[in-house]
Amino acid sequence: MKDVVIISLLGLNMLFKLFDIIADTQLGVPELHILQESILVLLTAIGTIYLSYDLIRRSRETKKLAKQLINADKKIDNMSSHMRSARQEYSKAVSTQFHTWSFTKSEQQVAFLLLKGLSFKEIAEVRQTKEKTVRQQASSIYGKATVDGRHTFCAWFMEDFIQEHDQDLVNNYQ
Repeated sequence: MKDVVIISLLGLNMLFKLFDIIADTQLGVPELHILQESILVLLTAIGTIYLSYDLIRRSRETKKLAKQLINADKKIDNMSSHMRSARQEYSKAVSTQFHTWSFTKSEQQVAFLLLKGLSFKEIAEVRQTKEKTVRQQASSIYGKATVDGRHTFCAWFMEDFIQEHDQDLVNNYQ
């Protein structure tokens, strides 16, 4: 908006100067003065044209960026819904595996929190139990899952997701 006002003022200034030059010519004002005013009108015209061009260019860029932003928002919405769906499927797969390993309800809760990366202390606070109880449940979980600890337990669930990428890494190093 500010640019439009500036361009309009420059245009009006140029128009009034042009009328002044015409009046000066009719009044017989010295040619040097008319030449100076003509140069000022020319410079004002150049500035007005440049600002107009720049305003139009920026306006087009802004519209283009707005369209790109709308498209990006749509892609994010699609990705978010896809991620929600994938998360739900993954949670179901994890729950199914917990049932296969015969985890108790408490062990399932602790196992989910372990997979989310919470510490024993944090899990104890969330479940309002003692940290020692959480450690014992974690040991039971690791035993039933036949893994040797938290990292192996978490890796067990991630292995299938990174297996294809892992194979690409092996092929790149050979």
